[in-house]
Order: sequence, then C-alpha cells, then structure tokens
Amino acid sequence: MNRWTRLLVLVGTLTISACAQPSLMQRAHRIHREAPLVDGHNDLPWQLRGKGAADFGRMDFRRPLPAVHTDVPRLLAGGVGGVFFAAYVPHSAAERGMAARMTLEQIDLIHRMVEHAPEVELALTADDVVRIHHDGRIAALIGIEGGHAIEDSLPLLRQFYALGARYMTLTHNETINWADAAAAEPRHGGLSDFGEEVVREMNRLGMMVDCSHVSDETMRDALRVSAAPVIFSHSSARTLTGDQPRNVPDDVLRLVRDNGGVVMVNFYSGYLLPEPPGRETAQSVRRRLREQHPDNEAARRAAWRQWARDNPIPHGDVATVADHVDHVVRTAGIDHVGLGSDFDGVSTLPRGLEDVSRYPALTAELLRRGYAEADVKKVIGGNVLRVMRACESTGRRLRAKRAPSTARFDPPSLLREEPAVTGAPPAD
Repeated sequence: MNRWTRLLVLVGTLTISACAQPSLMQRAHRIHREAPLVDGHNDLPWQLRGKGAADFGRMDFRRPLPAVHTDVPRLLAGGVGGVFFAAYVPHSAAERGMAARMTLEQIDLIHRMVEHAPEVELALTADDVVRIHHDGRIAALIGIEGGHAIEDSLPLLRQFYALGARYMTLTHNETINWADAAAAEPRHGGLSDFGEEVVREMNRLGMMVDCSHVSDETMRDALRVSAAPVIFSHSSARTLTGDQPRNVPDDVLRLVRDNGGVVMVNFYSGYLLPEPPGRETAQSVRRRLREQHPDNEAARRAAWRQWARDNPIPHGDVATVADHVDHVVRTAGIDHVGLGSDFDGVSTLPRGLEDVSRYPALTAELLRRGYAEADVKKVIGGNVLRVMRACESTGRRLRAKRAPSTARFDPPSLLREEPAVTGAPPAD
C-alpha cells in the first residue's frame, strides 16, 4: 500500500468515525431522557389567567400557543422533566387585601392544568419528579412568587404548603412587612424578626426558601437563619452584569456554596448582559414609575412596556446563559447551579432560547464547553432535586422536634382596632 493509498484509508476511517459519533444535540436529547431537566421558574399560569381568563377552552396549553413561551408540545420537544410553575400575583393584590385569594386561585389553576393534561402530573417531592420523568411525563411543581401572598400569616403559609407549594420567593419587586426586596427601598435591613420566623417555619414544613427578588441583606439573613439549603429560583450572576440587584453577588454565591443551596440561572436578557452605557437603568425606571403611578399598577405596567420598546436591550445568546453557569460554577461549585428560565415572565430572551423547546441547545453548549455528562445532569436538574430532598429531610427532623409556629405579625393599627382574644366573647 503506497503513501497516498494509506492517506485515503486514514481519511476514510476518520470520516466514518466522525459520522458514528453522536452530535452534541443528540447527546443533549439523550441526557434529557436519562435525567430530568427541572426549570426553577415558569410563569405560564399568569399568562393563562391574563390572556385566557384561566379557561382552557380559550387557551389550551396542550396545543401550540405561539403567543406564549410554554405549551405541552414544546415542553415535550425540549425534553423537560419538571417545571416549577409560579403561583404569582402582583403586589397590588396585597394592597387591595386580595393577595391570599388570588394566590389560592393561581394554585387552583395549576391543579386544573394537571387535571387537564395527561402529559403532566403534580409532583410534591423530589422522588415524585424522578418517577414522573421516568414514566415519560412532565412533573408540575408549585412555587409561590412573593411573600405578600401569605398576608403576614404563618397559618396561610402552612395551608399553601398543604396545597402543594414547595417553595416561596420571600419577596417580589416590593418590600413587604417583613422582608426587603431588591427592586424597592429597604425598610428592615434584610429580614425582620417575623421574616426570620417565616424562614424557620418554611424549614419546618420542608418548603424551599427562595431568595430571588430579595435585597442583598435579605439574602444574607435568609442564608444565616435557614437550617436547610436555599434556592434562587430565577437569578443570575451579578459580576457579569454590573450593578444588577436581581442577580447574586459573588460573596452570596460563596455563602450559597457553604449553605448547600443552588442558584438557578435566569434567561431574561436584562439579567444576562450589562445595561447599555448611558441609558437609564431598568431599576431606576421602575422606581420612577412607582413614584409617578403609586396607586395605578396598570399605568405602571403600560409605561414600563413603552419604555422597554423605546429602549431595547441586547438579547445575548445561548453562550451568554452558559457564561453565567460557568461563573456560578467557578465561584460556588458545580453542585450549586441550576436553570430557572423565567419563561412567560419576561419579554426578551437570548437567541436560541426563545421558548421551552430550546433547552437542549443550552445542554449542548455546556457539553461543547467540556462539561462532563454527570455534571450537566447536575446543572439541568440534579442540583435542585438534591436541595429539595435536603429540605424534605430537614422538615421531617424539625416537625419531630417542634410544633407549628404561633408567631404573628401584628401591625400597631391591628392591635388597636381588634378586641383582645380571651376566653369570653366581647361585650356588646
């Protein structure tokens, strides 16, 4: 065999070998079949309420829904094993005394979603998620977004847990009576005494404490108080975005490592890339609009949408999200990062991650960067399931040691206006 013949044989052998190797996307889809991808935050229930009046006859998520990011066909195409659906209600509901009622309605909607779609099953434990994924279906989990939902009531917190809520984000965009938010002026220096009791009662229940949306001091307080690992259900790495308060600073990432928790990277472009130079920050715009429209949430939302149209942000791409995964891994470790897309809760997404069918593109990008398959499985869902199991275990241990908390948040006005509770009825 002469030199040229040997060269042709070698080229042919290499070509055949390359063709026999699965592509990165093929490997990604296989990994999703082997291990559940669990998204930490998806706002489809609020979209179903707002655009479809919570009526599946008007908006059936079992069919393609081009107006939103999430439907069953695309969840299946994306190889999704589990989704934390957000039981979100705006803070204005609390101002109207309707936060608990509307949260209950959103939890009911998620239960009805499960009843409506045979492809979906409600999960209450990490083992449920693994079993449902093994059966080829999608695990639906419930997360409450914003501590205003419990109306300062630990009994309400317990009832929401009984209905299936497995995490609660301590605040949304507004500071509440017991916790400071990232997007609002602080009033407590983090958690108040009652806020610390909320965290302890969540630990006792086995409910995950979610520190997305909260101020830096609230993050640190929650990590100090919690007896179980905490999560950030939809936040990214602040170091890569400048002074973006919705993201997690490096010192807190290290605290999450020590706590055993997980930071689930958000896909919203505004949390992935720095603000364009010379432009008013989104944070300052939100503050300005709250001051201009203090009692009119619809006006605030309309003004915000107009500002966003007039000031488009860079989209980024799949690699931008992977950069945030990389940073959390470098700072906190491979056991402390996950994915929390915020699909259907945001307006601008990276190119290549436009909806729930696109998750394999991110998995393929992590493989391209050299992540071992076992580590990819941790990122896409294994880490949050580990935290969920740890919270379940902590809850069992604490419930065996102490009764439900009887702590109350009593504003001074309530104490003045309500009669004292005694063994006898109040006088006529």
